[in-house]
Amino acid sequence: MRETYSPQIVEAEVQAAWKKADVYHAHEHAKDKNGKEKPKFYVLSMLPYPSGKLHMGHVRNYTLNDVMYRYLRMKGYNVMTPMGWDAFGLPAENAAINHGIAPAKWTFDNIAEMKNQMQPLGLAFDWSREVATCTPEYYRWNQWMFLKMLEKGICYRKTQIVNWDPVDKTVLANEQVVDGRGWRSGAVVEKREIPGYYLGITQYADELLKDLDILKGWPEQVRSMQEHWIGKSVGVKLAFPYSIDGHDEKLQVFTTRADTLMGVTFVAVAAEHPLAKRLAQDNPQVDAFIKECAKGGVSEADLATREKEGVPTGFCVKHPLTGEDVPVWVGNYVLMSYGEGAVMGVPAHDERDFAFAKKYGLPIKQVVGMPGKTYSTDTWQEWYADKSDTTELVNSGEFDGLTVHQGIDKIAEALQAKGLGEKRTQFRIRDWGISRQRYWGTPIPIINCPHCGPVPVPEKDLPVVLPTDLVPDGSGNPLNKCESFLKCKCPVCGADATRETDTMDTFVDSSWYFMRYCSPDCDTAMVDERNDYWAPVDQYIGGIEHAVLHLLYARFWTKVMRDLGLVKFDEPFTRLFTQGMLTAECYYREMPDGKKRWYYPDEIEIFYDEKARPVRAIAKDDGQPVTMGGVEKMSKSKNNVVEPKTIIDKFGADTARSFVMFAGPPDQSAAWSNSGAEGTFRFLRRLWNWCFKNKETIETATAIDVAALSAEQKNLRRDIYQALKQATSDIDRMQYNTVVSATMKMLNSLESAKIGSDASAAAVKKECASILIRTLYPIAPHITTQLWQDLGFEAVQGSILDASWPEVDEKALVADDMTLVVQVNGKLRGSVTVSAQAAKEEIEKAALDNENVKKFTDGKTIRKIIIVPKKLVNIVAA
Repeated sequence: MRETYSPQIVEAEVQAAWKKADVYHAHEHAKDKNGKEKPKFYVLSMLPYPSGKLHMGHVRNYTLNDVMYRYLRMKGYNVMTPMGWDAFGLPAENAAINHGIAPAKWTFDNIAEMKNQMQPLGLAFDWSREVATCTPEYYRWNQWMFLKMLEKGICYRKTQIVNWDPVDKTVLANEQVVDGRGWRSGAVVEKREIPGYYLGITQYADELLKDLDILKGWPEQVRSMQEHWIGKSVGVKLAFPYSIDGHDEKLQVFTTRADTLMGVTFVAVAAEHPLAKRLAQDNPQVDAFIKECAKGGVSEADLATREKEGVPTGFCVKHPLTGEDVPVWVGNYVLMSYGEGAVMGVPAHDERDFAFAKKYGLPIKQVVGMPGKTYSTDTWQEWYADKSDTTELVNSGEFDGLTVHQGIDKIAEALQAKGLGEKRTQFRIRDWGISRQRYWGTPIPIINCPHCGPVPVPEKDLPVVLPTDLVPDGSGNPLNKCESFLKCKCPVCGADATRETDTMDTFVDSSWYFMRYCSPDCDTAMVDERNDYWAPVDQYIGGIEHAVLHLLYARFWTKVMRDLGLVKFDEPFTRLFTQGMLTAECYYREMPDGKKRWYYPDEIEIFYDEKARPVRAIAKDDGQPVTMGGVEKMSKSKNNVVEPKTIIDKFGADTARSFVMFAGPPDQSAAWSNSGAEGTFRFLRRLWNWCFKNKETIETATAIDVAALSAEQKNLRRDIYQALKQATSDIDRMQYNTVVSATMKMLNSLESAKIGSDASAAAVKKECASILIRTLYPIAPHITTQLWQDLGFEAVQGSILDASWPEVDEKALVADDMTLVVQVNGKLRGSVTVSAQAAKEEIEKAALDNENVKKFTDGKTIRKIIIVPKKLVNIVAA
């Protein structure tokens, strides 16, 4: 055993041995040493995007995963934890434009770089299962599923409204539209209707909502977010009749507040609504407003923050019950993609409608009242929207006096009798539009024939391979100019045709990758019987930012695969853990152009006051001041990232792993601290030094004889087992920060214990060392693997990889003696040590016999003696 702890040497040697033995290769139906099949456990971290750089935030995420893998393996499970790459997407295209290279080269170079950065961390990934979603072997099955969904009517084609950048000639995501302009070109963004493909997630909305109840291993916050996103609403779908161009039509509206129907004073339609477009033909004001609405984003979030504006059309529809004229407005706050693209305006009982009516001077008609409350149109009050039995309908003719809920039922009946409405359940969620007018993604397997229209690519011709040598230049999708990809023959009529150049949303790639890990080399199906063994994922670990879309799409995709007979389970992730962020101080300087230049931590020199508090910072390159921007999430955009290599080169991977676990509860944000990392390194070095000092004692120690132990030796064992009990409880709850602190307590106890040097002391040291090393192993696997070998444990018990997690000896936790403080009339006057099994009478006698206590009780009458078990004795004397 080396005298000095050198993490670089230890970690290199240990990892080389792991690699040679291929210790993390997971096998189905693995058996224990007795020939019994082990229970399986599939633990998984969300796959990363290959950005090229790891930071300590990534280290925290993957170490959480790794600790669970190692712990469960010690508990006798057959554990698998794979890794792969979410490799398609717009960032690669943007990087390609900026650097003049193909996205494929940028992506695969980054994958290689990130794997190199992961390797020193000693993560227990089964790399034999690695997948990259940008390979034909993977995305072939995206295309196959697309065709199967097309056959089943789950996938379909329709026009969609998108953000179109006329300069870059591309569709932009909502977040890429800034103040109505393209984020890269600065051009005014247009709304365009273009055809696209949709997946019918709404067909599964009820099941997706209902099955949230069985996901007991998910955070309540995430289940609530999904429930809100699905957004089940029970209401009434009703129609406002109208005539135009000699045709009788109906303007459809869905509402959850049919009780307020008699208070409708206007209806508003989306700028893209067919009625709005028709009315714009005869009304220049409406036409101009629609064109203005075409600028900006198309998301619900955009509309929530946008100032509500509208324009009157001069056209009216008929109220479905009264037949009165109701004016039609075009509103910028109405989304065509949500509901029916039209809303009924009830300004008296809807805050948004109230503000709109006040702005444009529209009538406000109260139709719901509350006893003792006076309605006013001056300002909005929350009770105006009350939907409880404390309110009743007013100014509503035959419906007056009904409660809100009674009113909904009666008005729905009246509408149904007229053929103008019925009760309906509706969902907030909309079908998933997967078409992206981008290059770096899964090609949609459709051939566009001038005679046959869109034709599915035959399954035998899959995959439709994406060319990997194209270099985007910002002038639109390069597939449109790639004749070798574009030109083909129609599989139906044989005529010249063109391939679909839209590619799939990258959420498709991440909706089933966890199943492909189970059978990554299967070339005859998406998954095979190995998926039946491993899936579903037992523990999924990832950020809260993926709580809605990724998880919702993965749940939907799983249910479709189930209905196609590919899998035998309903939900993909049994348990979910959302880890907190790792944060770090950031530094910047305001530049003349108004932008901020962000500095990396190693570019900064910090000055501290007499209490070691940072007071100012300067840039090392010019010595000029920079602003300390506070603690923020580690982010490349703000350069406040700490790279693993920096820490590993200085302190080793075990220090990096141990500190990011120790920094705080894993489900909460934690701040990175260089001084904290140094402290963690000192702890590991102290552990090494203690083991080196006691190596010979531990190697030659005999079996422990509890009966022969001294009081000090028993106390040390009790301290160690108490810490182990805490660690065992906390590691099961993924509270890994307190597991690290438990091992620190163990080492402190070992270093400070005065237990002699006899055979019993040696046996106790050996037992305690075995417990400490195994408890720390899942978090710091390199140093513990080496110490396990050097102290002779491996030769007897085998590799620490499959050593059992230490069991708590409950008998060791029971003290022979106990010390209680003694009070007289509530004031501390001494202490006594008695047998842990001492009877009440023995404790009372010991307390009264204490010499110091006697000074305060002599000559007094003892009225009462109160014993608080294992804590104190209070003597009441007068």
